[in-house]
Amino acid sequence: MAKASTPRSTRKRAPAKKAASKTAAKPQSVEEEFALHSLQEAFDEDRRFKASDEQMMALYEQMLLIRRFEEKAGQLYGLGLIGGFCHLYIGQEAVAIGLQSALDNDRDSVITGYRDHGHMLAYGIEPKVIMAELTGRAAGISKGKGGSMHMFSTEHKFYGGHGIVGAQVSLGGGLALSHKYSEDGGLCLAYFGDGAANQGQVYETMNMAALWNLPIVFVVENNQYAMGTAVNRSSAETEFYRRGTAFRIPGMEVNGMDVLEVRQAAEVAFKHVRDGNGPVLMECNTYRYRGHSMSDPAKYRTREEVQGVREKSDPIERAKLELMELGVTEEKLKEIDKGIRARVGEAADFAESSPEPEPGELYTEVLVGEY
Repeated sequence: MAKASTPRSTRKRAPAKKAASKTAAKPQSVEEEFALHSLQEAFDEDRRFKASDEQMMALYEQMLLIRRFEEKAGQLYGLGLIGGFCHLYIGQEAVAIGLQSALDNDRDSVITGYRDHGHMLAYGIEPKVIMAELTGRAAGISKGKGGSMHMFSTEHKFYGGHGIVGAQVSLGGGLALSHKYSEDGGLCLAYFGDGAANQGQVYETMNMAALWNLPIVFVVENNQYAMGTAVNRSSAETEFYRRGTAFRIPGMEVNGMDVLEVRQAAEVAFKHVRDGNGPVLMECNTYRYRGHSMSDPAKYRTREEVQGVREKSDPIERAKLELMELGVTEEKLKEIDKGIRARVGEAADFAESSPEPEPGELYTEVLVGEY
C-alpha cells in the first residue's frame, strides 16, 4: 500500500547541516530568477525607436487624430448623441499607436477592453464608421449594435471592445491558440488595464499561454487608476510587468507616454514571440486625463495632478517638439491639426445624419454558424 503523504506542518525537521546544504543548493532568489526571464535588459540597450522623419510625422498625426476624435466624442456625449457608457482614450494615445504601428496587419490580431476607440483608429479604420457606431447608427462599424464598448472589425482582425473587465484577456489567449493552431505566423496583442490586472482569469490565461507557448503579448495599460482607485491602494504588486514571473513570462516596463519608446518595446517583444519563445507581459505606464468614463467626475485626484502630467509628459506635445527639432514649422503643425479637426468634424456630421438601424436588426447576427 502506498505510504500516506505527511502534512507539511507535521514533518520532522532535517538536521541543521542537511538543511544548510539544501538551502545552499536552492535556485536564485526571486529577483535573480526574474532577471533571467526578463526582456528588460535587451530593451534597455536602446529604449527608443529610430523613426525616420516620415515615420515620426505619421505617428504624430495618428496620435493627434485619436486626441481630436475623443474630444469630439466627449462633446457629442454631452449633447446626448452618444448614450450608455463612453470611455475616452485621451492621454493614452502613444500606447495604441506605438504598439499597433509595429503589427503585421495581414496576420496579427488585437483585442482590448471597453476603452477601445483609440485602438480602432490606430488600425487606420475610417473615423466616420467609428463615430457612427458611437452614436448607434446603421453605418457604424458594428451596425450601431456595439456602441462605444463593443466595436469589432474582423476584417482588420480587431476582436473588440469588451465590457466585462478582464474577459478579453482569456479571449486573447484563444486568438493566440488559433494563430498557433493554424500556423499563420501571427500573434495576438491583448490589452487590459491596471484594474483588470487583478482578475483571476488573467492569470489563468497567462499560465495556459506559457504552458502552450502561445504567440501573445499581454499589455497592461497602467493609467494609474482602476475606475477611482489608485493602483497602490488596490494592488500589492504595483509593478505589473513582474506579474508574469511565476509563469516564466518575461516582462517589460515601458514609458507609455513616449510613442518611440512604446514602438521600440513592440519591436523587441514581437520578435521574441515570433521567434517561438512564447508570451510576453508588457506594462505601459500611461495616464488618462479624463474620468474613467464620461459619468465619472474624477474627484479622487486633483486638477493639479492632471495638469502636471499634461505639462511634463503629454505624448503628443513630446512628438510635436521632436518634429520641430527635425525642422517642421509650427505653421505646418497647425495646418495638420486644422486638417484633422476638419476630418473629425466630418465624421461627426456623418454620424448625426446617418439613419438608425431598422428594428429588425435586433434579431440579426445573434448566433454565428449553422445548427
